[in-house]
Amino acid sequence: MKDFSSFFLMTREDVKRYAVEVLRRFRPEEETECEEIGDGNINYVFRIRSLEDGHSLIVKQADRLLRSSGRPLDLNRNRIEAAALKLEAELAPGFVPEVYYYDEAMSATSMEDVSEYRNLRKELAENRVYSHLSENLSRFMVDTLLPTTDLVLDAEEKKKRVRFYTNPELCKITEDLVLTEPYHNYKGRNIVTPGNTDFVERFLYADESLHTEVALLRLNFMNNPQALLHGDLHSGSVFANGSGIKVLDPEFAFYGPMGYDIGNVIGNLFFSWANKVFIHPDEPAAQAASDALEQTVAEIFDLTKEKLSRRFDELVTLPLYRTEGFRSRWIADVAADSLGYAGTEIIRRTVGDSKVSELESVKDPALRIPLERALIKLGIALIKDRFGIRSGCELTERFRLILA
Repeated sequence: MKDFSSFFLMTREDVKRYAVEVLRRFRPEEETECEEIGDGNINYVFRIRSLEDGHSLIVKQADRLLRSSGRPLDLNRNRIEAAALKLEAELAPGFVPEVYYYDEAMSATSMEDVSEYRNLRKELAENRVYSHLSENLSRFMVDTLLPTTDLVLDAEEKKKRVRFYTNPELCKITEDLVLTEPYHNYKGRNIVTPGNTDFVERFLYADESLHTEVALLRLNFMNNPQALLHGDLHSGSVFANGSGIKVLDPEFAFYGPMGYDIGNVIGNLFFSWANKVFIHPDEPAAQAASDALEQTVAEIFDLTKEKLSRRFDELVTLPLYRTEGFRSRWIADVAADSLGYAGTEIIRRTVGDSKVSELESVKDPALRIPLERALIKLGIALIKDRFGIRSGCELTERFRLILA
């Protein structure tokens, strides 16, 4: 029987033993059940639960190989994720699962089970409406992003954090799959729906003015260590219920432009909204959810700017930074970045090899083709016009104009 002093991939039975011998969260004689609940490509996620009193926890173990291709992966991402969760818990209490233990030898993080919350992407697909989404998502982002910037942190401490959270392997995934290949399919990995090939060629591959703007966003992503990002803040990384949200899986965490996180949230909500508009136009429940999503998208954009402004006044002390001209310009730049990265997220999920269920669930080409074209046009508009959109209403109106 293997001990846990050196790395090996655990089975469910191993995890049950690990929870007793290493974590000491269960008694040796306590009857437990364990299931693997992960649906990703680079980690294994286990839930272990007592059959006596129901208490439970999660063990997330990083794999050394990409499941789909067998490509080697750096296990340091698990260390980064555990540290990011602990820091986010300090900055935004209650918004992330509590980390119980990070095991470097096993590359495993043990944490709170948040089973009372549900995957937001799936909840939105079921037309669940959460009126607190815009308030909680904007609060989480502002409270975790702004305090990790040079505007607030001591410069030496900030540089130490940048070094610790350097995450080149997972950043490379973003740089390629999000910020390069959707516009230049040089690796042949894009997956374009038949019937949209000429459209994608014209609007994405052949538009030099679009490439210019994406190049600027790509360079900003790679060279602007502005704040500690979650790095993969899509609606599948957010879990929700009637009382609030939990944000999971910051293994892509690194120091980059704040707008990348904000844009990922906005971009992914557009998928749910667009799906309901195109696929379920005559269903009352879907249209009620669609109206709620439109309001949520607008509110997130507006509330994030408003809260950034308030927290800026509370946290930023250097007189140079507190000038009104700098403050206004800084917030405007973050907002523009957010729209640009929302556009790149929408486009990459539409034509890249990492799709979203809001598109993959649509099997009828007569429905999927116009849905994808509208999303591509929206993504382009957000990238090109990111400095001209100033409010949430202007943001949602851009999509309304495409739908008209």
